[in-house]
Amino acid sequence: MKAENTKAQMRKGVLEMCILGMAAKQEVYPSDIINKLKESELIVVEGTLYPLLSRLKKANLVDYNWKESKAGPPRKYYRTTDEGNSFLLKLKENWLQLVNAVDQST
Repeated sequence: MKAENTKAQMRKGVLEMCILGMAAKQEVYPSDIINKLKESELIVVEGTLYPLLSRLKKANLVDYNWKESKAGPPRKYYRTTDEGNSFLLKLKENWLQLVNAVDQST
């Protein structure tokens, strides 16, 4: 078993929470999400992000606004919905419980 594979699976597991967390703070543009995740070493490519944003939208956890861009066509900026904010709180609670359980087990 390779540690890199496990690390990649762990990253995938927390992406949703990270994206919701960013969108809860302010409206975010997908390329800004990707850049922030790269800075945090939770590397994501557009091919991963857009389907996830679509699933979050269908689940009514995020919504988007179109904003005009000086550099081209209008852009979608994402923000959490009220339901998304509640879901994010539950994810954070679950995350803290998981971290605590792992800390106690190792």
